[in-house]
Amino acid sequence: MRPAARRLALHCAVALAVLPLPAAAQGSAADAATIAELRRQLEEMRRRLDQLEARSAPPPAARAAVVPARPRPFAPRPAAAPDAEARAAAAEARAAAAEARAAQRDLAAAASTAAGPPGLAPPDPMGRPFATEEALRADLPGVAFRVPGADTQVRLYGFAKLTAHYDLGPRNQTDAPAPQTVPLTGSAADRQGGDFIMGARFSRFGVDTRTLTSWGTLETRLEGDFGGGAATSNNAVFRLRQAWAELGDERLRVLIGQANSLWNEGVFETLIDATNLNQSFVRQAQIRLTGRLTEGLTGQVSIEAPETAYTSAGGVFTPGASLQGGASPAVSSVPDLLGRLTWRQDGIELGLRGMLRQIEIRTDGTAAAAQPVSETAPGWGFAGHARLPMALLWDALGTDEIAAMAFYGEGIGRYFAGQSSGQDALTDLGLPGVVAPGLDTVASYGATVAYRRFWATTLRSTFSYAYARADYPSYALGFAPGSAPALSLNRETQQAIVNLIWSPFAEVRNGVFGSGWLDVGLEYVFTRRDLYGGAAAAGAAGVGHGIANRILFAAIARF
Repeated sequence: MRPAARRLALHCAVALAVLPLPAAAQGSAADAATIAELRRQLEEMRRRLDQLEARSAPPPAARAAVVPARPRPFAPRPAAAPDAEARAAAAEARAAAAEARAAQRDLAAAASTAAGPPGLAPPDPMGRPFATEEALRADLPGVAFRVPGADTQVRLYGFAKLTAHYDLGPRNQTDAPAPQTVPLTGSAADRQGGDFIMGARFSRFGVDTRTLTSWGTLETRLEGDFGGGAATSNNAVFRLRQAWAELGDERLRVLIGQANSLWNEGVFETLIDATNLNQSFVRQAQIRLTGRLTEGLTGQVSIEAPETAYTSAGGVFTPGASLQGGASPAVSSVPDLLGRLTWRQDGIELGLRGMLRQIEIRTDGTAAAAQPVSETAPGWGFAGHARLPMALLWDALGTDEIAAMAFYGEGIGRYFAGQSSGQDALTDLGLPGVVAPGLDTVASYGATVAYRRFWATTLRSTFSYAYARADYPSYALGFAPGSAPALSLNRETQQAIVNLIWSPFAEVRNGVFGSGWLDVGLEYVFTRRDLYGGAAAAGAAGVGHGIANRILFAAIARF
């Protein structure tokens, strides 16, 4: 083989080595580690081909010494003698070309495998380029690492939180005061006056894992805090908040375990750890399906653990309660069904959620009634919220935002624990003269509006107001004045909150605010509740309303 032909064969091998990857491999270009390895192997291939070409070329001295003989006139050129060195070089070039093709196929297959099945884009990239020196580093925020030899990342997260508060109104010895628990004006707690409490029991810890599978990303979470104890005790008790696994991608995901209910909605930022008015922080076992319906629109449905909660003259009952040492008449026989739609675009968020449930009582086998009573009542509700960046109206307002929420429902009291205690339904069971007791769901409705103002990137405030009302059947006026059932029926509830939060490490990136790892703030909380029946229902427990004023300090350090 002539040198020109020999060089042509070698360059063909190089060309084969640098051909574009197949479509399947190109689709995985996001995997920077695979691309880096591919480039390294191709560079190695080029170096090997250069060595082969250098070996096949004669040395300069030999080329200078060779003087081609002039052929005789009109004489045919003799056939070139076999060149062993050229044949060897050609064979090596062919072998190199075959090796380049094999390497190309292997690397393309590896890249496709790393990216998962076609069209499956994991929500979080796994790993980083140059895996040799960063093999254990993760892309998740916080304290995170990769599991060696696996497509799994583990993240530890949480925060240490210190709160301190003083009540300007009645004494309320809890660091998580629900509006329904505000002591009535004129009660013993009101006469005592407020006191000071400091604690850290709502500090939180969680473990989050993410693993790439052929079905998408598997995420698991185990989270708890120490809020199971009492606010006045230093011996905090650990409690489970979340324990779930979710599998899928951005198009479709399935979650099983204990997680935040689809009904939950915080709406605005506060420092207090209470379930505030019109807020829902229910965490319960569920099976949830989440899917992307179209650009910016997410749909969710779930079946969640039920819990009937009703109020009667005998008290407030749930399935886990006890009636005179025996079983509770409250029964849960059908899971709650919830659905939610959320649309997000350009900082705007709109949401709509709804639920269907069943409330049931069975007195047979309990001490509730001499004759068996079995009653069911349907529960349903819906709510909507909107969150709007104020920059839509005026750029000078920066990252300020306004949020609003409204709801209406019947038999949904347990999802608004801040203003109700067992008001899913009421029954006249146990009232004098009632022969055929019934079960009536409680209609409730309300609204919340909140504005978050950024005085600076590191300094912000939230101003909020919430109102809620519940409508009860008239026989509830027959509950004994001053009894637990009578004192639990809040006809109207109002709450206003204002705070000032300093986050020295806060940043705004692409219009999105991040508070950083430290928050320090002050908050004022005003709450008022008015009983159904007023002073007549309160009896000797005080007048028909309660008012609370609390000043709160909090410091939160996240990791």
